[in-house]
Formats: sequence, structure tokens, C-alpha cells
Amino acid sequence: MHLSSLDLAVVVIYAVMLLFIAQWVSREKAGHKKDTQDYFLAGRALPWWAIGASLIAANISAEQIIGMSGSAFVMGVAIASYEWMAALTLVIVGKYLLPVFLKYKIYTMPQFLEQRYDHRVRMVLAVFWLGVYVFVNLTSIIWLGALAINTITGLDMTYAMLLLAAFAAGYSLYGGLKAVALTDIIQVVLLVFGGLMIAYISMNQISGGQGVIAGFAMVLEQAPEKFDMILSKDSPHYVHLPGISVLVGGMWIMNLSYWGFNQYIIQRALAAKSTAEAQKGIVFAAFLKLLMPVLVVLPGIAAVILAPDLSTPDKAYPEVMKLLPAGIMGLVFAALIAAIVSSLASMMNSISTIFTMDVFKHYVDRSEQQLVTVGRIASFSALVIAVIVARPLLGNFDQAFQYIQEFTGFFTPGIVAIFLLAIFWKKTTASGALAAAIGSAAFSVGAKLWWPSLPFIDRVGLAFVLCVALGMIVSWVGGGGRDHPNAIEYSEVDTSTSPAYNWASVVIVLILTGLYAAWW
Repeated sequence: MHLSSLDLAVVVIYAVMLLFIAQWVSREKAGHKKDTQDYFLAGRALPWWAIGASLIAANISAEQIIGMSGSAFVMGVAIASYEWMAALTLVIVGKYLLPVFLKYKIYTMPQFLEQRYDHRVRMVLAVFWLGVYVFVNLTSIIWLGALAINTITGLDMTYAMLLLAAFAAGYSLYGGLKAVALTDIIQVVLLVFGGLMIAYISMNQISGGQGVIAGFAMVLEQAPEKFDMILSKDSPHYVHLPGISVLVGGMWIMNLSYWGFNQYIIQRALAAKSTAEAQKGIVFAAFLKLLMPVLVVLPGIAAVILAPDLSTPDKAYPEVMKLLPAGIMGLVFAALIAAIVSSLASMMNSISTIFTMDVFKHYVDRSEQQLVTVGRIASFSALVIAVIVARPLLGNFDQAFQYIQEFTGFFTPGIVAIFLLAIFWKKTTASGALAAAIGSAAFSVGAKLWWPSLPFIDRVGLAFVLCVALGMIVSWVGGGGRDHPNAIEYSEVDTSTSPAYNWASVVIVLILTGLYAAWW
């Protein structure tokens, strides 16, 4: 399949417009040169709408659109738990965790760990995150994005990866976070429009032109097994989403790690003009997360009926896209490209921030402008590495989303343990934090080898409990039961939220309750 001339024109117009706007919003006043705060944190002046839109644009990429649709093709709406539980996680992060980080006025999450623990913890986590971001996250976005382009247009995978990399570099290298965040509102509008359009057309196709409601009713009738939110133990997919654990178990650890302690995500909130503005942006993002399964999960389920004989589940979304008429196809394809390049740009910016501020700056003394240049070089270098290693690392996976989740699950228990102990237990020491970090991999690998039947989400929950216990024991023994000199006085952190935030939180909880009650 190939895009029509009209579709190609739409995509080209979008690309040119985005590149122009990114450069325009990145311009500086006469005589002012970008410093690290400008480049890495957008001058700490982001408004709520940019924060919320950028959180979602960074999160929703090929990994979600292609990978999650592929998982929905296989296991149904249950995979939406990653999206819907994230909405509640965002509300919790906005009230109880984000105010701590904003009070410390940090650039990076490793920087926070140094202020709370010591430099060893900062460097260990900085190196770890750089490795994961380059070899897992950035690589998966490049590969799955290229897979979508290959399926829709027939363009060779290598050329597709190079095209995405060049676009992302041109879009973000000069302006940094400001260029990314202030254009993400365009990306999100296009993403939502494209997702709703493909959901509408796929449902209408299933109903034979009788409309969306009739189409959805037919999907419920023809594929009822795809609408179980809580999978039973006899489900072949229980190992990926183990029943009630998605509500009370390891899913919380995965979500807290991603939305609360992940530089790639939290960097937008760190760039807010105020705590209240950051919290408004987080609530905005939470409501958008409630909508995401309509955009990325429903097309995967529709493919069960429209294209049941796919060679690989990750082709579900691109196959359903083929139903779209000329012009609309171009808009939806542009929305997919928007999601991919926004996530690429966001990941590149986070990689450059951690490398420059946590690693390079510690060893080499340079001016603010020279550090910005180092950040740009780091961004570009990470992109080149990701393009080179993408095929060897991900070329043989058929459900990339699940593989990525399981891999990160080896390390997230320790990350969450380190941060929660740092914030809420004054006696935690640097040695205790490092023990939890090392223990995370050891406990997870051990459980994988000696308890292979344990679902990975349950393994994450178990490893988290063990990491917390190990961190507390090592801290108590090494610290003699005394408070750490850098301990956080949580009572001094302002966690108050506005009435609007509180009411929005209630609405989100009610919506989630209704969704799970309907498809329990």
C-alpha cells in the first residue's frame, strides 16, 4: 500500500509547519543566549496546557500506538489498564510527589538523589537511565515507528528509521525542551483527532456503514472475550496481566516509576512556572489518559474482525489504517508521525539533560552555552546509536510493548523503592538505596529463573517489597537507626491542591470505577 498524492501533501505540510513552529518558539530575545535552564527546562516557564499536552505527547508514541494496539489484538481491552491506571497515578504524583521535586528546584531525578543521598547514587542511576533510555526506549520508538511507516507506505525499514531520526533532530536539537513542549499541543490535537477518526471509521466499517454504535455492538457480540478487564487465571494472557494485580499489585509500581520518577516524563513538570501550574497540567494529562484506549486499544480489537490473519500483532494498527480514504489517511498518518517524533524529541532531550547535568558537568567545567552544545551533541549521538541497534534488539519481537514492559520490570521495583524511601523514611542511607537498586535486578532475575510461572507484574510487586525491606535493613544497620543528615522533612512540603484539582480527581476516580465495573 502507498499513500496517495493528497496524503503525501498533507504529511509534508504538517512536517514543514511543525519544523517552522518549533524554530519560531525557540527563538531568543536579541542578545540572549540559551543557558541550561532555557534548553533543558524551557526557562521554568511552561504553562499548564503545554505541560499536560507534552506529558501525553511524550508518552504516546509508537510503543503505545503500535505496541499496545498489537497487544489489544491479542488480549483485548485488558491492556487498557496501563492507560486507565496511569490516570489515577498522575493524580497521586501531582499531589504527593511532584511538590517535593519542585521544592528542590532540580534539573534531573539523579540530581535529587544526590541531594538526598550522595553522589554515588546519582551516578549509578544516571548511568542506568542513560542505558535504558538509549537501548530500550529510544530504540523501541525508532523501530516501532519505522514498522508503522513500512506497513503503511512500503518504505524500507532502514530508510524509515533514518527519516524519523532526521525529522526528530531537525525538530528539537536547536530549541530543546521549549521547542518540544510548546509544539506538543499541536501534536496532541492531531493525535486525538487521528485516533478518533480511525476508531470511527473502523467501527463504521464493521457495521457495514450503520454507524459507530452499531459497529461497537457487533464487536462486543463477535469478540466478547476481548472485553475482560480483569483476566482470570485460566486466560492464556494471565501471565501478562494477572487479574486483580493490575489494580492493587505491581501495576502501581510500574506506573509510579514511569509517571513519578522518570526523567523522560517528569521533566515537563519540573519546567513549570509554579507548582499549581504543574498540577493543572497533570490533571489535564490524566483526563487525556482516560481517552487513550479509544485511540490505541479499540483499533487493535477492531483488527480482530477486520484483519484476523495478521502475520504479527504489531501490524494491527497500520492494517486498520488502510481502511481510511485519501486525505483522511494523510491526516491520521501525520498524527502517527506526530506521536513518534514528539516522543523521540522528548527522549533525546532527557538523555541530553542527564548526560550533561549529571555526568559531563561533574567532570568537566564548562560555560552555560558550552553545556547546551554538549547537550545537543549527546542528543544526536543517542539518536545515531538507537538507529544502529534497533534492528538487532527488536527485530525478532512480535509484541514489543509486552517485552519492553517486562524488561523495565526488572529495575522499576528498586527505583520506586529508592525514591519512596528517600521521601518518606528519614533513616534511609545511600548504602541502603544502592542495596535496593542492586537488589531489584537480583530479586527480579531470581524470581524469573526459579519461579517462572509468576506473572511479571506480580514479580514486580514482590521485588518491590523485598527492595524496600533490604533498603531499610541496610540503612538501619549502617546508619545506627539515626535520621540521615539530608533527610526530607515531608511535613514542610506544601501538598495542598486547589478545589478544581480535588474535584477533577474525584471525577477521574468515578470514571475509572464505572469502566472497571462495566467490564469486570
